[in-house]
Amino acid sequence: MKLLSSTIAVATLATCQGFSTTLSASTRAPISLHMASDGDITRREALQTTLASTLIVLSSSAPANAISQCPPGSNNCVRQTWTPPSSTAAADAASQLRDALNAYPQEGQEDGKVDGGGYKVISDDLGSGGAIQLEYRSSGKGTFAKIFNGGKPFVDDVVIEPNGTNFEVRSSSRVGDSDFGVNGKRLSYIGGVLKGKGWTGM
Repeated sequence: MKLLSSTIAVATLATCQGFSTTLSASTRAPISLHMASDGDITRREALQTTLASTLIVLSSSAPANAISQCPPGSNNCVRQTWTPPSSTAAADAASQLRDALNAYPQEGQEDGKVDGGGYKVISDDLGSGGAIQLEYRSSGKGTFAKIFNGGKPFVDDVVIEPNGTNFEVRSSSRVGDSDFGVNGKRLSYIGGVLKGKGWTGM
């Protein structure tokens, strides 16, 4: 981040705090600010105060969650918003979400055609209000894996992050133009477990 110019810093501080400002005609001359009753404030203090105010504004305007939308027209990404019942406490909602994720079969679905390579949790910060990230793999035995991926499993990423009382969900493939419905089937299974507990948005 580039530092604000001293002129902007002084003007902002003068506007916000009611200081009367005296600027030198030369940019190299010292800049002094005079408070009505409390004496002088240094140029460094003016810059520090203005920068601190700017950081507060930037922080308050940041998005509530960091999960990006799926690209327009994407065939290998699914984005949803899941909502637990209104009476569910945050800790209980996180626990129910973990249970639903753990309920997903390690052998995958459809005799291994969907996520036949299993899955693992990459990180879990739900307890502190952060995201949970998981990695799902295909079996690597399919025709497309052999032809287009050297016989290696295709890898998909799932990220779920709380956003107020909701949970933002994104399941996407790392490679390929189409996932043949795998991401949707994955979220449908997990979401179905939560739907049985009163969640919506699946």
